[in-house]
Amino acid sequence: MATVISKDGTQIAYEKLGGGLPLILVDGALCSRDFGPMPKLSKLLAEHFTVFMYDRRGRNESGDTKPYAPEREVEDLEALINEAGGSAYVYGISSGAGLSIRAAAKGLNITKLALYEPPFEVPDEKAGAPKDVLQQLQTRVDEGRRGDTVKYFMKIVGVPSFGIFMMTLLPIWKKLKAVAHTLPYDIQIMDSFRMPGDKAKSIKVPTLISAGTKTSESIKRSAKMLSEVIPDCQLKMLDGQTHNVSEKAIAPVLIEFFK
Repeated sequence: MATVISKDGTQIAYEKLGGGLPLILVDGALCSRDFGPMPKLSKLLAEHFTVFMYDRRGRNESGDTKPYAPEREVEDLEALINEAGGSAYVYGISSGAGLSIRAAAKGLNITKLALYEPPFEVPDEKAGAPKDVLQQLQTRVDEGRRGDTVKYFMKIVGVPSFGIFMMTLLPIWKKLKAVAHTLPYDIQIMDSFRMPGDKAKSIKVPTLISAGTKTSESIKRSAKMLSEVIPDCQLKMLDGQTHNVSEKAIAPVLIEFFK
């Protein structure tokens, strides 16, 4: 493990592996270097790139300086880009894709941007997250109800009740509860799931948006809408994939795009 210091003094933990042009992987909610899709994916990408895999603010071995603001996470990513040599490819998944959009719109030196299923809501959709989702999550965090925080989040993102119950019985549940306090961060990053129209329009780098053919219809519509808003963007649907994309399915797509 290595660390960089973000603009506000927060220590951000990361690992670097492989060789070639730098590629930074940005996790979604609840994930870190300790848990999630990036550890397996990084090994496949390290054959082609110098891969940076990091703990987002408040997770695993990274710091959590208060007060929180989405801009601090953009600064964390900027610190990693500087550590990588001043420019980098960036791949973000789920809310990590939302963070990557913020960073690209801010003008960070991202040479190419790849996004997998940023879960924004398409305007005028009847179904969607409650308007008070951030308040609901923050209240549970403030009351120390970590398990309830994770359960509420999973419910609003569409995990069936039985699936949530099964997770509580698995060793993974302890890891999920350990980062429950960062779920309000993801909601702020995603602006409560509102489509980032102006931010998306301002992105000036080649961008790839991917989504799975077996994911929710809402996310498919979101991916399509975003791909039409970001100026230099292509959309690629991955056959048979869901929001939990297989590293073997996404790795070749990323290698082709970034090469």
